[in-house]
Amino acid sequence: MNIQVVNTETIPGKEITEVLGLVRGSTIRAKWIGKDIMAGLRNIVGGEMTEYTEMLAETREQALKRMLEDAERLGANAVVNVRFTTSMVAAGAAEMLAYGTAVTIR
Repeated sequence: MNIQVVNTETIPGKEITEVLGLVRGSTIRAKWIGKDIMAGLRNIVGGEMTEYTEMLAETREQALKRMLEDAERLGANAVVNVRFTTSMVAAGAAEMLAYGTAVTIR
């Protein structure tokens, strides 16, 4: 998969030849009790909650990968205006959504 991804409307030096539509990828992750315990201890003593940092990084990557698979199905070679958003779906579980506009460029 060799799809260019940007969070801008255009790609400098490239011409958008076709807009293929909205693409998205999402994943829902729940907190894990082991990570909650470690993060809770860090909350008391201070410092980065690396357990959550790592979990969110993995979650963003999975949502981005699914968005790119959606773009690939449409025949895109780029996705512009990429954004991430998150929302709670249940107590202790959240959705990470990556979305953008699939295009072809030259």
